[in-house]
Amino acid sequence: MNELTPEQARAALDTVERNRRRVIDEIDVPLWYWVALAVAWITLGVIADLNNPLATTLATVLIGAAHSSIAPRVINGRRRSHQMSVRADVAGPHLAAWVLGSLVALVGITIVAALALNADGARHPATWAAVLAAVMLVLGGPLLSATARRRAVRSGAAS
Repeated sequence: MNELTPEQARAALDTVERNRRRVIDEIDVPLWYWVALAVAWITLGVIADLNNPLATTLATVLIGAAHSSIAPRVINGRRRSHQMSVRADVAGPHLAAWVLGSLVALVGITIVAALALNADGARHPATWAAVLAAVMLVLGGPLLSATARRRAVRSGAAS
């Protein structure tokens, strides 16, 4: 068996740490998910402002069905790109829960904003409330992924 020098051991550990960080950097929800969700949110707001309950219901069901078929594949943070899939124990269970919890909170924020805008006499209150939600999605969504990456670094994941 070959003995390693302290320098060789240090170099090997440094390589392991660099590769660990490279894997953790892959924990992410793709940007296209946040943008698509923002566009869908605004679309629902516009349709809601048309005051056609049937169209609003149909659009809500269709967008909800599309989201429920896509979200499980991307909100866990394991597939930022097609080049690598992060193991579940490395990505952790928290990102998907944070995304879903944030979406539920955003629904509440959207409703409150639309009601407030409507009470104030604004034209197209659902659309404006949806635009607010869309901005929060596109800006805030990536922050959830960054939080998951920081948590993975602190927990020593991928080691």
